[in-house]
Amino acid sequence: MALKCGIVGLPNVGKSTLFNALTSAKALAANYPFATKDPNVGMITVPDVRLDKLEELVKPQKVLPTTIEIVDIAGLIKGASQGEGLGNQFLANIREVDAIVHVIRCFEDTNVVHVDGDVNPVRDKEVIDMELMLKDLDAVEKRLEKLKKHAKTGEKSALRALATAEKIVKHLENEQPARTLELEDDEMPLLNEMMLLTAKPVLYVCNVDEDSVHEGNEHTKLIKELVKEENVEVILISAGIEADIAELESKEERLEFLQEMGLKEPGVNVLIQACYKLLNLITYFTAGEKEVRAWTIEDGTKAPGAAGVIHTDFEKGFIRAEVIKYADYVALGSEQAVKEAGKMGVEGKEYVVTDGDVMHFRFNV
Repeated sequence: MALKCGIVGLPNVGKSTLFNALTSAKALAANYPFATKDPNVGMITVPDVRLDKLEELVKPQKVLPTTIEIVDIAGLIKGASQGEGLGNQFLANIREVDAIVHVIRCFEDTNVVHVDGDVNPVRDKEVIDMELMLKDLDAVEKRLEKLKKHAKTGEKSALRALATAEKIVKHLENEQPARTLELEDDEMPLLNEMMLLTAKPVLYVCNVDEDSVHEGNEHTKLIKELVKEENVEVILISAGIEADIAELESKEERLEFLQEMGLKEPGVNVLIQACYKLLNLITYFTAGEKEVRAWTIEDGTKAPGAAGVIHTDFEKGFIRAEVIKYADYVALGSEQAVKEAGKMGVEGKEYVVTDGDVMHFRFNV
């Protein structure tokens, strides 16, 4: 699937360092604003212990994890909505992603300059939020003028669209992101059509120092308090630690480093899984001697749509899906054992795939 997350934030908050750790892509991470002018794009593997377990049981010739796309967008500054600091270009980059990973600096370090002179995560968050809202407000107001002209015809649909646009403008003027606006089902198409920046789902990442990666610090407490009404996830990551982990060659070295730091898994794993959840994605598996593979679908996808992710012919000629629940596969140890226990389900076109399903598709073209 072509869904992607965009990493945003002020300059020098650790976005590119984090991107490098996520993708091992070695994007330029420099100690001055606008080190990154063009967005860096990378594919990141979604870590999944279930895939490891299926590999252990099936012993296939190869294993293919699922991936999502991540975009490192250059640092925004105050005035970006009016074009400051190449703002128009950067905001356009944000418009192209499906979800936003907002990185906020929550560490003190005199060796890393701050674009506004001092570390203040609440102010930093509000600067980014305001620039996105101002850009959205500009877009909606332009659309509003067109809708007013159309509404003069008296058409019901035109009047309804105008009322919806006015509702969105008022919400943005109250400094509230579009994603928190409650709309009726018939109002949603207009909001979706405008592709507003603040309508995108967001994840807040507090970039902390090494000592604060477990419990956070005063800066992270302020951010959590600030966003508690937003119904969003806040995660703590030390981009410095993640950069160190990414440099290690072997799995054993990484595990040893994590143990020394008192961490169960790399922070980037937590971040990737949070992005996956943010995009409303789930995973199903196919498992055979040649290949064990993870596939990405949106939550709520029915069996033919899931089959279509493998190949369009699978969806067009869909007959049925043979489904094994992951827990049954692991408990019984093999596909054959599952069949013998009568635990394999045979599902039709209306079956909604659940996270972790192990599937075989029968089709005819």
